[in-house]
Amino acid sequence: QVQLVDFGGGLVQAGGSLRLSCAASGLTFSRYVMGWFRQAPGKEREFVAGISWSGGSTYYADSVKGRFTISRDNAKNTVYLQMNSLKPEDTAVYYCAAGVGVQALVTTVAYWGQGTQVTVSS
Repeated sequence: QVQLVDFGGGLVQAGGSLRLSCAASGLTFSRYVMGWFRQAPGKEREFVAGISWSGGSTYYADSVKGRFTISRDNAKNTVYLQMNSLKPEDTAVYYCAAGVGVQALVTTVAYWGQGTQVTVSS
């Protein structure tokens, strides 16, 4: 059974940092493009960042470019999202995803994590 477990969310002041983690099991982790998505209240889920199977390529939404960094450790079956200079508009539930894609862009999600809440206060 495939499981993606997201954790690391919380409440932080604007300008602060958080590191999200997603631990995967039940799949050949190194064969999947991994990504982070987020969904704010009343909005659709949106792409945040992606990383290729090897970790050699990354891709970011314009809204987080320069502030967020995605990385992965294939030996630990874990993907991370380091979030710096957080803004109130970053408030959302963050989901990790495993799927297929082109380089670091996830085009089809096969599995979702359960989500972790990130709240940024002004």
